[in-house]
Amino acid sequence: MKPKSHGFADRVHWNLHENQLNRALSEARDAASPFIDLTQSNPTACGFTYDQAEIRAALAHPGLSRYEPHPRGMSSARAAASLYYSEQQIPLTADDLILTSGTSEAYSFLFRLLCNPGNEVLIPSPGYPLFEFLADLCDVKLIRYPLNYDHGWQINFPALSEAVTERTRAVIVVHPNNPTGHYTSRTDQLKLAHFCAQHGMALIADEVFLDFSMAKTRETSFARTNEALTFTLSGISKICGMPQMKLAWIAVSGPVEQKSEALARLEIIADAYLSVGTPVQLAASALLGMRATFQRQVIHRVQSNLRQLDTQLENQSACNRQSTCNRLAYQGGWSAVLRVPALQSDEDLAISLLTKAGVCVHPGHFYDFPQSGYAVISLIVPEKEFAEGVRRVLAYFG
Repeated sequence: MKPKSHGFADRVHWNLHENQLNRALSEARDAASPFIDLTQSNPTACGFTYDQAEIRAALAHPGLSRYEPHPRGMSSARAAASLYYSEQQIPLTADDLILTSGTSEAYSFLFRLLCNPGNEVLIPSPGYPLFEFLADLCDVKLIRYPLNYDHGWQINFPALSEAVTERTRAVIVVHPNNPTGHYTSRTDQLKLAHFCAQHGMALIADEVFLDFSMAKTRETSFARTNEALTFTLSGISKICGMPQMKLAWIAVSGPVEQKSEALARLEIIADAYLSVGTPVQLAASALLGMRATFQRQVIHRVQSNLRQLDTQLENQSACNRQSTCNRLAYQGGWSAVLRVPALQSDEDLAISLLTKAGVCVHPGHFYDFPQSGYAVISLIVPEKEFAEGVRRVLAYFG
């Protein structure tokens, strides 16, 4: 029998004790010990330039003082988001979108829409750890399906099929994946949609990093998929570099009848919260119009840091063949995965790098890598900090 938790629900019965890595970080900050943070992912703290006057003008809308809520979100804001897809030649309209205050809320809406308590949702592994908490709060069980690595990442479809049970309600795919940085190929997109349609499951595609591809051609959005009921998530937190504005959306596509019913039920869920603020909805069109300037800066930063990382890795390999590190294949997003000598657990490695080398990385187990020997670093860290941080990481193994 579980111990009683003073009347708190089982769904929030988490272990609240600080783990060793967080304790080491807290101690370093309390001691004012300088360290380089290679996990920075907040774009507003990474030295990018924003047109402050343009942002203020976007928020100085004459309709700011009026409250005229719509469950799906203001039509003007949804039209601005639908234009984002129109520019990709995807025929979504404003009526195909539901606005949320962030993609975390979008996941919560979808879990509530699709799942009864105890139902299952399949998630990729490696993958982002936030899903665990969102699923707990909605009484949903997460089942992992593996991504295989062989000169690049692919979905293990046989293992995905084996993971399906009578309780499975949806498959989540992150495009590009965080942290692996790989996009789902168009062939696998269609295969995954067919798989979901065959099993009567929904497909949830998280595309917050879609625009940050290193390829010259644009990657294809899952919003183009119509065989299965599909929910595509995005928002201005990443595509505009404005997490403080709290505006995201669910774009619904798929068979007409399923799509229509899903939108009607999502509208009722959204109406119960009406969480998206009026100012950001009124500013949505202008804010989305600023994304190209931000994205150019990020792509330039990522390309520069990748070149720096690869140069240092090549130099290390030439000097020390016994304990070299390497970078796994990368296509887009803001993170890189390093394969490092598995001399200790990934958490112990991260603590040792922090305390002995003065650099912070994410341990691979944080993203559910299957074994030790992985570290994840952010590619949007300012160039000089990034170069020095990588130097310290590689010197640790040298």
